[in-house]
Amino acid sequence: MHQTPPPQSTSRRQILAGAGAAGIAAALALPGSTASAATPDEERIRRTARALLKRMSLKEKIGQLFVVEVYGKSADTEHAKNKDLYGVSTPAEVITKYRPGGVIYFDARRGPDNLKDPQQIAGLSNGLQRASLRTGARVPLLVSIDQEGGSVVYRMLEPATQLPGNMALAAGRSPGDVRRSSEIIGTELAAMGINQNYAPVADVNINPANPIIGVRSFGSDPSLCSQLVAESVRGYHRGEVASAAKHFPGHGDTDTDSHTGLPVINHTRRQLEDIDLPPFRAAIARGVDTIMTAHIVVPALDSSGVPATMSKPIVTGLLREELGFTGLIVTDALDMGGATEDFPPDVAPVRALKAGCDQLVLAPKTDVAHAAVLEAVESGDVTETRLDASVLRILEHKLRNGLFPRPYVDEKRAVGVVGNRRHTADCTRITGRTITLVRNENGTLPLSAAKRTVLVTGWDASQVGTVADTVGKRSGQAATPLATGAAPGAAKIEEAVTAAGQHDVTVVLTNAAASAADKGVAQADLVKALAQTGKPVIAVAVRNPYDIRRFPDVPAYLATFSYTKTSLTSLVQVLYGDIGPAGRLPVSIPELDEGGGTLYEFGHGLGY
Repeated sequence: MHQTPPPQSTSRRQILAGAGAAGIAAALALPGSTASAATPDEERIRRTARALLKRMSLKEKIGQLFVVEVYGKSADTEHAKNKDLYGVSTPAEVITKYRPGGVIYFDARRGPDNLKDPQQIAGLSNGLQRASLRTGARVPLLVSIDQEGGSVVYRMLEPATQLPGNMALAAGRSPGDVRRSSEIIGTELAAMGINQNYAPVADVNINPANPIIGVRSFGSDPSLCSQLVAESVRGYHRGEVASAAKHFPGHGDTDTDSHTGLPVINHTRRQLEDIDLPPFRAAIARGVDTIMTAHIVVPALDSSGVPATMSKPIVTGLLREELGFTGLIVTDALDMGGATEDFPPDVAPVRALKAGCDQLVLAPKTDVAHAAVLEAVESGDVTETRLDASVLRILEHKLRNGLFPRPYVDEKRAVGVVGNRRHTADCTRITGRTITLVRNENGTLPLSAAKRTVLVTGWDASQVGTVADTVGKRSGQAATPLATGAAPGAAKIEEAVTAAGQHDVTVVLTNAAASAADKGVAQADLVKALAQTGKPVIAVAVRNPYDIRRFPDVPAYLATFSYTKTSLTSLVQVLYGDIGPAGRLPVSIPELDEGGGTLYEFGHGLGY
């Protein structure tokens, strides 16, 4: 059993600011280094990074390019999947074998099952860092995660504070709330040894049919998105975790999911300048650490038809040279369909590196990917100068974020930081300001406190149950949960209609009801059938706010943009008028028919 490293009395950034990069170099015993109490500047960081680089073998340099996943809850956990993927049994052995620049954590939904509780996660981080610091050049790891907030892309469950996602925060229109949300997420991640969050999403979601971005975006207005992306970056930095704006050059106008296919963004260069690029410019101006590329084709920027991740004109020409970004460029996951469709495991990592990417996230067939990059460098297809440029940026990033000389965290302290009372109280207040009332005919809302029976029905048993339980705890209220699923059939719809007739009011939850898929049509049929009972019906979109396109005549309609427990609790408070609906739409909602008008404009929101 390993011992927990001693608590850190100062933050990583304080260590860097207090000791200076020269002091870090001394701690690492780099040749010719001398300690200094002076505040470090970028030149000192570069000088230290160059000294580190000289100590590294070619294989160690190549290892720094890769961000890998590992299976298990501790560094010493044996897992069959590690053996299948890497030929070794434990996460620590994966680090020793490949000497990667980073790891990325996932929960059991993807498979790696790295995340159980704060102390365990901190222990895993410490164990992986220990393995990295015992290997070769002894360079600490970037430990990454996708924790965007909201209900779509998140890995940490409770006790981690479940903050609202970007579109919900944008509905609240408070830069301070955005900043505080990111700070809370960052503080909790840092306490567990996670030093890189792949957030915020900087995409401008102007396509209601977008299947992959949606509520992950701050909305459809480039100015609002730019302001809030910058505040999010600022918040992560306050929380002492590195931030990553994604997905460059903008994934907001697509109806294809890049996890399964290769989207094409047909914006002109002027549209890109007006819509897609402003949030990335704002992130760069705010000092974002990292930018993640997208697996999307953008003909106006590169006519070759390759995804942005593999495009030198986009990665190097636009992002590096034109926008002047000097930080770390990482790929979106290279095992996604948008990357694997035309680029096999021995091609994708080399093409991304040649395009100008610094780190290669989740490259499939790691042995093949490593060998391909090694062969490309040894053959001169990728020059060692090009390789060194990326490795230097990776090392500088780690130095700048204070990962040298000891990247460990206090495992017991993590328990007190993650999900603490102050964080959850702030989360409750912030979430309460995001609920948006879009339609309210004939004074349907707020509901009176008089005794009444409420049917809660619609999408997902867990969310229906949460709302029903919350309503049922109110004095004089009785609630019945009846989940109908994502695609209710005729029998389930009839069951809900019968139940609605036996209750005073019905609350129906929808998710993706605006979708053209069968589930969208079926959910819309449910809402319409409930509305025909003559009893009050309140529809609530718990993800994208566009669902009302399919049932525009529903008596009352709210958007929560999220189905976290806190969002649903805030919803019930709004239903009964405990708090007013303060949110305003961060997108416009068009009519369902193509070429039709606008149902609700950007900025629309009703109050009580």
